[in-house]
Amino acid sequence: MAGEVIVDALPYIDQGYDEPGVREAALAMVEEECRRYRPTKNYLEHLPPLNISSFETQIMHNEFERLQNRGPMDTLSMKRYELPPPPSGKLNEVSAWLECVDNSHAQLEHQAVRILNLQLMLEYCCPTWQRYLQTLTDSEKLALSRLAVKRQSMQEVNFQRKSFQTKGGEELTALEAKWVAFVSRNYEIEQACCMAEEFIAKYKDNPANIQDEDMKKLLPS
Repeated sequence: MAGEVIVDALPYIDQGYDEPGVREAALAMVEEECRRYRPTKNYLEHLPPLNISSFETQIMHNEFERLQNRGPMDTLSMKRYELPPPPSGKLNEVSAWLECVDNSHAQLEHQAVRILNLQLMLEYCCPTWQRYLQTLTDSEKLALSRLAVKRQSMQEVNFQRKSFQTKGGEELTALEAKWVAFVSRNYEIEQACCMAEEFIAKYKDNPANIQDEDMKKLLPS
């Protein structure tokens, strides 16, 4: 798989991390890699273009344009809450007065709705708020419970990793000791073979020159 990295470190059994100069050497390697890394301007060309306005509504779009153009913010219009009389030129028109009456009815209905909302808030706000707080508390308990499960799972994973690495470290240590023993034994055999070859060559040249000390060298110690 492209980009796959195989980590062969065994932090629970590896030695030498606390030795003087090891941390400094690792930091120097990181700094050297950072100096050699030169990202190009098109290193994200494989990604689709970023759509930064997909979340914008028309109101947000208009507001962003106003901010970009440094335009003034629209003030809150209170015209809907005013009860103006008919214009001076329409004081004798019944339709103009009917329009003003309809406007006053709408205003009164709006105030009645506001009063009703206040009454409903006084009656149901506290119990609703208590239920909301209880819901938050239950959500917090559930989140903490899930967090505890995740932490327990992490501890189990770390314990399994440590157990696996400790067991593997013991096997590696035993194999390393066996390897050292085999290498030492091979060296001894190679040294004995060299001595035997020297003895054979010396015997072929002149058997009379063979001494007891030469024979003793060939005998196993």
